[in-house]
Amino acid sequence: MAISEVKLLDVVALIVDLPELNLWRGQVGTVVEILAGGSAYEVEFSDRNGRTYESCGLRPEQIMVLHFNPASPDPESEMVTA
Repeated sequence: MAISEVKLLDVVALIVDLPELNLWRGQVGTVVEILAGGSAYEVEFSDRNGRTYESCGLRPEQIMVLHFNPASPDPESEMVTA
């Protein structure tokens, strides 16, 4: 699997468990700092109210970048006919 280039403010998901930090695979955070020239990233994990509950340095192999593809602006491409 190719690792996407991680950028500042990317939304990422953990792909490993970090029980010592009470963080588990699948939890979603935001990259808030690029460390050591991109060999590590400070990732902030927040609750639904925007309060940070954990911030830690992670290596690229511990995270994956999440992507959002907006819906097509062409309404006809989304139409279904019977």
